[in-house]
Amino acid sequence: MANPLYDTLFGRHAGKTTPFLHLPDGGTLTHDAFVRMAARFAHAITALGLEPGDRLAAQIDKSPEALAVYAACTQTGVVFLPLNTGYTATELDYFIGNSGAKLMLATDRTAEALTPVAASYGATLKTLNADGTGSFADLASDQPETFKTAPRVADDLAAFLYTSGTTGRSKGAMLTQDNLLSNARTLADYWRFTDKDVLLHALPIFHTHGLFVATNVTLIAGGSMIFLPKFDLDQMIALMPQATTMMGVPTFYTRLLDDPRFTRELTAHMRLFVSGSAPLLAETHIRFEQRTGHRILERYGMTETNMNTSNPYDGDRRAGTVGFPLPGVELKITDPTTGAELPQGEIGQIEVRGPNVFKGYWQMPEKTAEELRADGFFITGDLG
Repeated sequence: MANPLYDTLFGRHAGKTTPFLHLPDGGTLTHDAFVRMAARFAHAITALGLEPGDRLAAQIDKSPEALAVYAACTQTGVVFLPLNTGYTATELDYFIGNSGAKLMLATDRTAEALTPVAASYGATLKTLNADGTGSFADLASDQPETFKTAPRVADDLAAFLYTSGTTGRSKGAMLTQDNLLSNARTLADYWRFTDKDVLLHALPIFHTHGLFVATNVTLIAGGSMIFLPKFDLDQMIALMPQATTMMGVPTFYTRLLDDPRFTRELTAHMRLFVSGSAPLLAETHIRFEQRTGHRILERYGMTETNMNTSNPYDGDRRAGTVGFPLPGVELKITDPTTGAELPQGEIGQIEVRGPNVFKGYWQMPEKTAEELRADGFFITGDLG
């Protein structure tokens, strides 16, 4: 029996000696080396008693090792729960308790504060630092470099992402193998990603944009990433000549535009700039095109659905819009009170349906029923 997500994103790259991650120090990690690292981590996860369906919570800094934890969870069938590195121990208490995480990964600098949190819920706590050190890395260091992949099916859970809800408690959005895989396939095809692409990646990897859009699309295409810990203007400008694509939030683009080194010549070889996670001002879109000749491709998604719409790859990318529904995604605008579909041109709530739409909220059946209709349409809460 197969494991669709692991087999498609990671497993098929075993043995490939082409670069997967280009690191800030000039080093590279090949696809094969990454797969082997993930296998060692998979052995460490199972050695700590986790089985398919158990949850692993990770509040760790962005690094190749942090990404390998995601791959290892996929290979073991463990549900991956990445957590914002800015969360406090008090906030994490809720996520660990609510998710029932069996293993918590932290950094050496946060471990002391998080030890009592993990202990109060019976979770094991291990450390993994940005430089690849830590007690989890030590456990994995002498493990075998191949792992018998756990069988999974399309509807099995792959990840939880907690929504940063403005009202009430954060909700754990349950994402299945097929939610992630279908969206990655669609985006890679729609945005024309290939194994020749090099993505400039400065996003965090604890939410959809940096993890499930940028990383999964690169993996499914077999390309590589320039993997930066965070947005650093000097690094972005220095490394852009080595990239073909970039994904960012609007502030990335405004900061680039504020630097005179960011020129048409610097971006001449770039194929695609994508923006998301927040609305891109029409003014930024226009300034960017005037400076570089490139029109930023804006898209719209959310934690519960991954990506829903996108400006076209070929055709008019309009400033201030997020394009059309992606292939396989249905979208309608409805009356917030009655749920009836509204005529073209009227503003209402956005509802979406497709293989990208999550399975529901963890242990919140009432909230799931409120926002996920019986016919599969998800009420996004956004207006369009």
